[in-house]
Amino acid sequence: MNIGTDTTHRLPAPDSNRMAQARWLTTLLTAMVILMALLAPPLQAAEEATITPNFKDADIRSVIEAVGEATGKSFIIDPRVRGEVTLTSSNPMTPSAFYETFLSILQVHDFVAVPAGSVIKIVPSNNARQMPGNDLPRRVSTSEDEIVTQVLQIKNVAAAQLVPILRPLVPQYGHLVAHPPSNMLIISDRAANVARLTRIIQRIDQSGDEEIEVIPLQHASAGDLVRILTTLNQATNSAATGGSPVSIVSDDRTNSILISGDRSDRLRLRALLAHLDTPLEEGGNTQVIYLRYANSEELAGKLNEQANSAQRQQGGAQGNAGQSSTTIWADTQTNALIITAPPKTMRSLRSVIDKLDIRRAQVLVEAIIVDVTEDSSSELGVTWIVDGSDSDSGAGATSFDGATNPGAAQIAGVIAGGDTGAALGQISDGLTYAVGRFKDTGTNWAALLRALRGDANTNILGTPSIVTMDNEEAEINVGQEVPFLTGSFSNATGTTGSVNPFQTINRQDVGTKLTITPQINEGDAVIMDIALEVSSISQGSTGAVDLITNKRTINNNVIVEDEGIIVLGGLIDESLLESDSRVPLLGSIPLLGNVFRSRSTSKVKRNLMVFIRVKIMRDENDAFVETNSKYQSMRDLQLGKRDRGVSLMPGEERPALPPIEEYTRGRGGEALPESAPDPDDGR
Repeated sequence: MNIGTDTTHRLPAPDSNRMAQARWLTTLLTAMVILMALLAPPLQAAEEATITPNFKDADIRSVIEAVGEATGKSFIIDPRVRGEVTLTSSNPMTPSAFYETFLSILQVHDFVAVPAGSVIKIVPSNNARQMPGNDLPRRVSTSEDEIVTQVLQIKNVAAAQLVPILRPLVPQYGHLVAHPPSNMLIISDRAANVARLTRIIQRIDQSGDEEIEVIPLQHASAGDLVRILTTLNQATNSAATGGSPVSIVSDDRTNSILISGDRSDRLRLRALLAHLDTPLEEGGNTQVIYLRYANSEELAGKLNEQANSAQRQQGGAQGNAGQSSTTIWADTQTNALIITAPPKTMRSLRSVIDKLDIRRAQVLVEAIIVDVTEDSSSELGVTWIVDGSDSDSGAGATSFDGATNPGAAQIAGVIAGGDTGAALGQISDGLTYAVGRFKDTGTNWAALLRALRGDANTNILGTPSIVTMDNEEAEINVGQEVPFLTGSFSNATGTTGSVNPFQTINRQDVGTKLTITPQINEGDAVIMDIALEVSSISQGSTGAVDLITNKRTINNNVIVEDEGIIVLGGLIDESLLESDSRVPLLGSIPLLGNVFRSRSTSKVKRNLMVFIRVKIMRDENDAFVETNSKYQSMRDLQLGKRDRGVSLMPGEERPALPPIEEYTRGRGGEALPESAPDPDDGR
């Protein structure tokens, strides 16, 4: 019993140990979670932190303070550091990019940031050489504006000889010194200039123990540099008091320069050649310039005039001495300009070409022509004829229809001859009713009643459209050549007496003709020189000898805003013509007088208005949108008539425009067909 009791008392000991271990592990995990939660936000914030600086006439000390808060750096500011800073940026910067921008600001204001342990000193640039700087190339990028120090080992020439050669390339606040025992150069300057000096030294530090050195050139012309160096050596030798002369010869075949003479002189010339043998800003003396939009042949003539005029002016100012010739010619097959000119003239010509060879805006012009004409006419009259020659009575006749319409006498004569068909041919438009007596004896008489009512309506809506480039004349002519009879005659030929009729016909254009010359100003308005002619065949209410044409012309200059509509002109005309012909006395009798009179009325009302709409297409996207709209409307019109037309042969379909996507492949990212040459070549 005691044993059991003791055993029961000892058993809980292992469980308590496990519980203690569990509590220890729980505490440890909780502490790790809390530690990670405390460390994670600052890291994330540091990764996502950006600065968008915006300073306007701010004190430079305030800018330094802002840089310190953003980058966590500490600065010591020299009392002489004063000034106002303006810095604006539309894009966020990281702290490191903000600090590089800050170094550029210091350079602009002639200050420099010099690291000194855990702080950075801001001092004037002229004190930079006395301060320690970063040692390249281990810690600082060669493209930064920070003050750095570089130590270069010179292998083939004396370092002391390079100091007077390179000293003009180092600013006043920089430092350049040679260490003769180790033949090293020590350079202290901004990182970008130190990298530039390093490249020049590498080209100079070449083996040159031979009496004659051959220096191949990469960019400059050997003949041009020899002329420059020869002139320089002549001036130097005339001022010097001793030393062997230096000989310089050019080898145009290999574009190399051969130098012989004293070693120190050769070293000086080698350094000068390394500085001069650099690519020009715009290429060599002869360049091929591919044009994008301008016409090479037209532009070549204008550039030749400019170059010749500039050379004449310079020649007059300099006494016509030392003028280099400039040649410009065009290659029409590739639309390119080939220019040979001195560098200064070349830069001037390239500047002009870049401003002229631009994509010119295009203008879409749509004319809206609305012509509504109403023509009404009416005629009513009675014509009499009395012939009593066979009964010894008198004869009389009336005529109210004029020369173009037959009277009762003419029709009666045809009927009396027995030719009824010819009589019908004499009847003009309208209703013609004739009564009378036609006998061989007695008194013959006839009465001709003529009634006519005519109405004609004309509704014309024309919308000619045309696209042209800015300041380029364009013309569209849509119409027909209508034949007009201008004369006729007939003559008898030979002894048979046959008649040979002959007519003369003149063809004239009838339709719409639009001629425009747009000029886009600096804003969104277009100055338009417009010539519009609209002609059509008239459908009148009365007959005419020949065809009647309507002709409307407008010639004017207007200013239209982009995508605006303006009225060019118009005409609202209404005319009324009335005539009343009667027999004296008889025609005035009430009611009965109507059979002795003829009346006619003609009324013409015309409403004509011309509008114009202008759309400026400045780039290819605008042109594509307008083209797609017109193309799709025509295609929809064709597809809409497929089911309404006459059935064709089985298996046949009406032709229709294909989808425009088949003609515009490449705009959605697909490769366009290759063209030769690339317009960017030579730019």
